[in-house]
Amino acid sequence: MARRIDVTGAGGVRLAAWEFGDPPKKDPADDRSEAMIPAQSARGTAGETGGEPSGENRAGTGPPSPERTTGVLLLHGLMGRASHWASTARWLSERHRAVALDQRGHGQSEKPPKAAFTREAYVEDAEAALEQLGLGPAVLVGHAMGALTAWQLAAKRPDLVSGLIICDMRASALGAASQREWADWFESWPAPFATLADVRKWFGEDDPWVERPNPARGEFYAEVMQESPDGWRPVFEPEQMLKSRETWVYDAHWEELTQVRCPTLVVRGLDGELGRAEAQEMVRVLPRGEYAEVAHAGHLVHYDQPEGWRTAIEPFLDGVLAR
Repeated sequence: MARRIDVTGAGGVRLAAWEFGDPPKKDPADDRSEAMIPAQSARGTAGETGGEPSGENRAGTGPPSPERTTGVLLLHGLMGRASHWASTARWLSERHRAVALDQRGHGQSEKPPKAAFTREAYVEDAEAALEQLGLGPAVLVGHAMGALTAWQLAAKRPDLVSGLIICDMRASALGAASQREWADWFESWPAPFATLADVRKWFGEDDPWVERPNPARGEFYAEVMQESPDGWRPVFEPEQMLKSRETWVYDAHWEELTQVRCPTLVVRGLDGELGRAEAQEMVRVLPRGEYAEVAHAGHLVHYDQPEGWRTAIEPFLDGVLAR
């Protein structure tokens, strides 16, 4: 099961957080948990909300074990959504309190036209989620843009973060050419798509950025589409994605890495966007960095190779809990 909890982010933007598995039992004599989880949605589980996260995201059978007290906040990448963490969150919820956040402009969170899509706003949103849900100090798990948000928050608020997993995100600047390529890529989408099968085929096979057929990539993008009167379109606004991206592509982010004091695991897919040399330099720069890689995985490491991903991160998680 996945239960929606509303969080108020920076500037009052309403964010959808999804808790997988049964939440820790509340002590009837303790009213503090009511303050930790404001504006809980009455819509309940995913099946009642109309599709997010998907029905396959079942987690947690029976009451949580006493040792399942560590909070884990999962942050998706650009264009992603909380449901992309379903497999990971379902697995984590067996031992931890696992929450995935739809970040601003994504999934079922608000997409105000005039909202800020700065680095500060994304970091403040994650900070608000940890505080309002009573998760901290928590392990942050971030993919791509979500990983950058996670390490910037870990540097800013070490009291809220006990461990950090960075999945396939570069610390170096990507530059103006990269931003132009992304703008052109959005323009190339044959949206609206007539069917979800067309979505899967285009992103898994026909997209010029695809070097070889990748069904997992097709499924990934099918999850961020919604049906409209003229066909299937993304749940996000491409313009907001470009605005979000331009706040990090022109700068390097090595300095923030040096300020992360908690144990940190840098994970890359062998065919991902983060090269081995840069990943190992990130580990060297991090005060308490560790390294792992996942074979047969591209940029969507956790989605593409869930078993390999779990194998890579489980020893680190066990070590963080043992400290």
